[in-house]
Amino acid sequence: MSPLDRGQIQIYTGSGKGKTTAALGLALRALGRGLSVYMIQFLKGDTEYGELKALEKFSDMTVEQFGRADFVNLESPDPIDIKLAGEALARAGEIIGSGKYDIVILDEACVAVGWGLIKIEDLEELLKNKPPVVELILTGRSCPWEIIKKADLVTEMKEIRHYYKKGVPARIGIEY
Repeated sequence: MSPLDRGQIQIYTGSGKGKTTAALGLALRALGRGLSVYMIQFLKGDTEYGELKALEKFSDMTVEQFGRADFVNLESPDPIDIKLAGEALARAGEIIGSGKYDIVILDEACVAVGWGLIKIEDLEELLKNKPPVVELILTGRSCPWEIIKKADLVTEMKEIRHYYKKGVPARIGIEY
């Protein structure tokens, strides 16, 4: 039996930095209270992210990646990227429906929909079939309005200024 009376749908979206970090902060809080968390990362793989190394210390947290180290070509996504995103969505359905996890994070799911790697109707179906006690968190830029309307909480991260634009590259321990 889940300790959550009613699981909500949360979305962290927008052009600013911190969407995945916010989801991981919530996961850390949940782990501290004895909840179990499963994170599926769309479009991320084969990169040694610092947060994944830290999460290895928690037995109630599982992270599964469905992506390549390469960036997805927005103009013409590679068939492997579409295949991996579809596998991630199918796995999300299995995990959410299993009843084994209190919180499920679909990291970059909004991006996968926005880039046409998964169909919006398929993500909507997943949201509709979410068991009442599972907290579901979606992250990613440009979350479609159809998905936002189904959420209980939506936070938009807005970029005001970013040091990338001054030539500062991604840094170990800060961006990954």
